[in-house]
Amino acid sequence: MKTLAHGIRVTDSALTTIVVRAAEQVEGVRVRRPRRHLDVEVADGSAQVAIELAVAYGRVLPEVARGVQERVAAALGTMCDVTVTAVDVSIEELA
Repeated sequence: MKTLAHGIRVTDSALTTIVVRAAEQVEGVRVRRPRRHLDVEVADGSAQVAIELAVAYGRVLPEVARGVQERVAAALGTMCDVTVTAVDVSIEELA
């Protein structure tokens, strides 16, 4: 369980769901085993995310990674009122 701004507490499962759904809004992206390949750290009103992805073959990987970074940062910023300092994307598989 993570404590956000204003003393609000959010479970790790809820944070994982936010990140996975945001990342998978990018066309051709699937998060690999979210419980094992996704890490969300929240402290002092800021968040850092590390995420491993499977991406559809033929996609432009830097564009996909930027899209995931933008969507994840926006979702956490909006839903959890945190400043996202990093979204580290690792593309581990082409599907």
